[in-house]
Formats: sequence, C-alpha cells, structure tokens
Amino acid sequence: MNYLLYNPLSSNGKGTAIKDEAILSLRDRFQEFTEINVLELDKEEFILQLKEEDIVVLVGGDGTLNHFANAVYELNVKNKIYLYRAGTGNDFSRDISLEGDLIDLKPYLSKLPKIRVNGKVSYFINGIGYGIDGMVCEVADNLRSQGIKDINYTKIAIRLLMMKYKRPNAKVLVDGKEFRFKKVWFASSMNGQYYGAGMMVAPGQNRLTDDLTFVTVQKLGRLRALMIFPSIFKGEHIKKTNNCIMIKGKHIEVYFSKPMALQIDGEVVRNVTHYEVFK
Repeated sequence: MNYLLYNPLSSNGKGTAIKDEAILSLRDRFQEFTEINVLELDKEEFILQLKEEDIVVLVGGDGTLNHFANAVYELNVKNKIYLYRAGTGNDFSRDISLEGDLIDLKPYLSKLPKIRVNGKVSYFINGIGYGIDGMVCEVADNLRSQGIKDINYTKIAIRLLMMKYKRPNAKVLVDGKEFRFKKVWFASSMNGQYYGAGMMVAPGQNRLTDDLTFVTVQKLGRLRALMIFPSIFKGEHIKKTNNCIMIKGKHIEVYFSKPMALQIDGEVVRNVTHYEVFK
C-alpha cells in the first residue's frame, strides 16, 4: 500500500493544495495513495504497523521532516520512505542537490545528530541557529501568533541587525577544546550546509559524515555586518577569516553570556544560555 503523509499547515497554510499537486505529479509512478494528515497521526504506531512492501511519501519541508524524524528515528524502519519537497525553507533538499521531486530519506535518517537544550534532547536535520538567527525566528513566531502570515525573514534580520540585536560573548567547547568569542552575531552548529531558506552557513559540511561544523561570526560592527550579511547565501562569509570562524567536531557546547532564542530547523526555543550537540 502507498501512503501519502501531508501537513496542511506547511508552506504558510498551503499544505493541502501542495498535497493535491503531489498526487498529480506522482500518479504515473505510484498507484492510489492513502492520504493521512500527519498532524493527526500517531507516527510511531503508524510506522510499526506498516508492512515491508508499503511505501510512504512525506509531503512537506524542513519542519515537517524534523517532527517526523524525531518520531520515527529510533524505530526499525524497513519501508521505503520518500520526501516530496513542499515547504518554505527546503534547506534539506537544497543541501543534497535534489534532482526530481522525490528524495529517498533512509540514507539521511541513519546518522542524525542530537541537541540538548533546556533539559530536552531531540534530533535535528539541518542545523542549530543561536543568536540573531534564533531571534529572527522568535520575532517571526510572535508575528505569526498575531495572525500575520506574510512574514519576510530577511527584513526581520536586517531590522534586528541594524537596531535591536545585542551581541553576547560566547564560550564554546569543541571536542573538549575551549574557544572564546566576543560580540557574537551567531553561533551555529551545522549538520548540513544550509538553514534559513538558503543561507549557506557551513559550506562543505557533509551530513553523511560523523562531524558537525561550528560556525560563528563575531567582532563586527552593525554596518560591516550588514555589508557581509548577503554573502552568507553564497557561503562567502567564510572568507572573512578574522570575523568568521569554522571548527569541525563531533561534540559542541555553546554558552552565551545572556539568554537568547535558539532555533532547531526553524523551531524556536526561548531563553537559552547553553546548548550541546553531538552525533
């Protein structure tokens, strides 16, 4: 049997329409789908009742994929599971250079890293944003809670960069080695190369290896940071070696000098002073 799981809230509430588009796109490759709203699904129970020949297609973006992966990662999944790209960010599919409309998920769900933050441990797909990137997601969440749907993340980032964002200092441990950074714009730990709908934060990071990449941008004034900001979308910020630091490691801990928001594949965690990631 073929199952199509979809999130009606993905793509700013366009998930059902995208699900219908997916069915039309896939009808020549698959027989009839059983459609399931993933928000109403007990994912663990669903995976455990599948037969080995069953096929699952997950329609959604990075957020939908994150929630699904956290629910099924520790299960012995024997079935074929595909992702049909249908989100607003799609940094996962961008990272692996998607050709066509389906991604075989199983190779990418075999070595997911974990994050421990505010006493909770979970898996993540793309990366952890801590600093201005976390604050951008926090502001966007606040706007969304007010019923605002047309949210421009780039405009939010520029506004915070120019006025409201207060740069903390950071202590970072990478595989036990300590580093200190001042006036930090962000302190991210990456499993893939991208987050934030196309920001190439960690060029060259390979999600299929055992390493993660820590990336920070520090010691920049507001005007200089504004000038460098567009270069992140092409990964060219790493050329500013006095201000951008990249460190490979398997175990990363980040401490900020004051509480700030953090984002996990776009999901916000507020009032964070410390996080830890590891594979």
